[in-house]
Amino acid sequence: MRKLALSDEILLSIEKPARYIGNEVNSVMKDKEQVDIRVAFCFPDVYEIGMSHLGIQILYDMFNQRDDIWCERVYSPWTDLDKVMREKHIPLFALESQDPVKEFDFLCFTIQYEMCYTNILQVLDLSGIPLLASERTEEDPIVIGGGPCTYNPEPLADFFDIFYIGEGETEYFHLMDLYKEYKAKSLSRKEFLHDAAKIPGIYVPSLYEVTYKEDGTIESFAPVCSDIPAVIEKQIVMDVTDTYYPKAPVVPFIRATQDRVVLEIQRGCIRGCRFCQAGMLYRPLRERDLSMLKDYAITMLKNTGHEEISLSSLSSSDYSELAGIVNFLIEHCEGQGINISLPSLRIDAFSLDVMSKVQDIKKSSLTFAPEAGSQRMRNVINKGLTEEDILRGSGEAFAGGWNKVKLYFMLGLPTEEDEDIKGIAYLAEKIAEHYYEIPKDQRNGKCQITVSTSFFVPKPFTPFQWAPMNTHEEFLGKAYTVNHTIKDQLNKKSIKYNWHEADVTLLEGLLARGDRRIGRTILKAYENGALYDAWSETFHYDIWLKAMEETGISYDFYNFRTRTFDEILPWDFIHIGVTRKFLEREWERAKQGIVTPNCRQGCSGCGGRSYGGGVCYED
Repeated sequence: MRKLALSDEILLSIEKPARYIGNEVNSVMKDKEQVDIRVAFCFPDVYEIGMSHLGIQILYDMFNQRDDIWCERVYSPWTDLDKVMREKHIPLFALESQDPVKEFDFLCFTIQYEMCYTNILQVLDLSGIPLLASERTEEDPIVIGGGPCTYNPEPLADFFDIFYIGEGETEYFHLMDLYKEYKAKSLSRKEFLHDAAKIPGIYVPSLYEVTYKEDGTIESFAPVCSDIPAVIEKQIVMDVTDTYYPKAPVVPFIRATQDRVVLEIQRGCIRGCRFCQAGMLYRPLRERDLSMLKDYAITMLKNTGHEEISLSSLSSSDYSELAGIVNFLIEHCEGQGINISLPSLRIDAFSLDVMSKVQDIKKSSLTFAPEAGSQRMRNVINKGLTEEDILRGSGEAFAGGWNKVKLYFMLGLPTEEDEDIKGIAYLAEKIAEHYYEIPKDQRNGKCQITVSTSFFVPKPFTPFQWAPMNTHEEFLGKAYTVNHTIKDQLNKKSIKYNWHEADVTLLEGLLARGDRRIGRTILKAYENGALYDAWSETFHYDIWLKAMEETGISYDFYNFRTRTFDEILPWDFIHIGVTRKFLEREWERAKQGIVTPNCRQGCSGCGGRSYGGGVCYED
């Protein structure tokens, strides 16, 4: 019988003990004596958030299909258990076997958000694994990082043995087979890492050297060995139909953030929004076959017992067989009490017709993401959405019975002016006016519009990667302008306004575009008590400010200055398919407010067209 790593006494003393006991439906148990490689996959946040992440579910299923590999899961312990584990010297453990993570061959992190960086150090620390890769021995697991944040891995370079650049279905098994070979020959960790660096998409930071100019910018970035690549190529799956996807995903014991079957209908996006990192990283667009989706939908619902299924995509409306999969699900789910969730839809007549069939209008709200308040700014960011589109969509929604609308915007975008900021309030007012133009006897109660603004962070591999960020005072000043302008509107009682924390945004910007020197700041912040920085109740900005001061790091250098095209950026050694020339051209077009057509309207020559043997729509 499997013995739990935590005693009953400890489990009864902490919040949500089901986070740590494992043994959920569809979790995979193996005999550890019968496998050659043990892998722990970690999402560095609480169980409920980590269990909602599709990427880990895919890789968990993929790895466990091999008889010689046992893949288990691990998440960051919440602060209550963290305290107990440190006091009682309990090592961090994997959920399936409850064995210490330090006993595994690999510890793999998926890194989705910069504000989880200190949680990565927490997991290493509680596992008894040295935080610095340079201090690890043959007794320690190989620590690997993957996910969107690894497209600038440099702030975390000191803490990882390997970064996997790209989609995990491509080269992970080559890495595992290499490890088996080295393990059988009892070769060293150093020898394994050197040969691993020759596998496409594998970046071993210890084998690359960075030098800096007097002004703090990068002078050179190069491998220290001649037989490993100077440029790391992103790895992608071109055939997303005939590849790995879990038919029986693990079902959590407690409600996860997304407690539903997730059906990924496509990867990539045709839209080309200039602020969107995912839209650039995951090009080219690749669709899953409709028959495959139908089969997996039925099987996954049966194997999980979930009462909701979500169609996952960066832009679901662009899936060419959307009508087919939606109509199939409506027909299949009718009378079974299964809800259908359709995120990332563009609000048009088809989408509204679909949502009216699958949602309870009285309980739901519609979400629009105009991103900017004025048409000028929407052109700058290449949103491809006009005010006419927004008003027509909201009008059709109101006529269909909806009365709740959520609007998402960004503040601090490049070239932003005062009228663009006020335009957020003006647009919300126009939408409210649209509602109250409907005859009173045809309205569904009072109109409720929620306006939310986040503060803009320029991300690597976007056309805005060279742009400066706003200061703390500028961000808050712009939020005040929106708030004040909304309060001046005729329909102010129908409009609610929320905005993001400026201090969190500044730190996210530092971590997103930082270089290797940021690593010492992350380490210092963790040593001083920073943890769960993505959670407002546990985020302590003063700890980070002190860490920056102690390590000589300045927002002025990393956040507030404009980069030039001739500067070497910390992530320039990675090739994602989209070319630097395209990003430079899009940055210039943004400053001129010129819209670039989406991929269906015409190829923009981004480089993703032929990357990895891929094709675009017009092919």
